[in-house]
Amino acid sequence: MLIHDDWRQLAACRDEDPELFFPVSEIGPGARQADHAKAVCAICPVRARCLDHALDNGLDHGIFGGTTEAERRSLRRRGAVSRPAA
Repeated sequence: MLIHDDWRQLAACRDEDPELFFPVSEIGPGARQADHAKAVCAICPVRARCLDHALDNGLDHGIFGGTTEAERRSLRRRGAVSRPAA
């Protein structure tokens, strides 16, 4: 049973190293790290809720809901009209 509807308890990343979701760059090893993080997000049952959380709270750093910082900025500019499916 989830306490206070804590969707994070269902997250695929729950047992991953949090560092994985905060690559230091968008090229080279950082790009590969982001791809690995996004692969975890791709199988996550609460991906959409994670993305909503990041957008609603202005989280500007890291991978959330399978999106990078730049991808979330783009979503915000477009008014988050077409968020990725869960």
